[in-house]
Amino acid sequence: MFHVVLVEPEIPQNAGNIARTCAATGCTLHLVRPLGFEISDKYLKRAGLDYWYLVNVVLHDCVEEALSGVPEEKLHFFTTKSPRTYSDAAYREGDYLVFGKETKGLPNELLLKHPAACVRIPMREEARSLNLSNSVAIAVYEGLRQNDFLALCKTDSQHRLDL
Repeated sequence: MFHVVLVEPEIPQNAGNIARTCAATGCTLHLVRPLGFEISDKYLKRAGLDYWYLVNVVLHDCVEEALSGVPEEKLHFFTTKSPRTYSDAAYREGDYLVFGKETKGLPNELLLKHPAACVRIPMREEARSLNLSNSVAIAVYEGLRQNDFLALCKTDSQHRLDL
């Protein structure tokens, strides 16, 4: 459905949780090096549980490589520095949701190159940021909501209440 791009992620548990979100939603996960962990890291695997076979993971050496050839209108850069909120953006199938590393976010030069594509998730002024895996989940599910949860099952008969 979407491409989730993590630029230099540092914490294996976050990447594992994000991989699980991608597995559950059909999103491709792009990891941009350097990574703060090994792909085989036990914490990464444990956070993703048994969903790894459902995730398409693509590794990139730099952010330019990850975004090469992607049209501007398909890009969404998540940052605390944007006046526009994530819910103001229109998400379409194949869009790229780009997130920075846990300690620094996305590089300023990248944000300055794409100001119209920058969005933020609102929070209290006193808070520095949300957890990366929570931010990805918020963004992915907003995009899915806008697209009527395309490619996801509408009702799971195993989990449906018979009212």
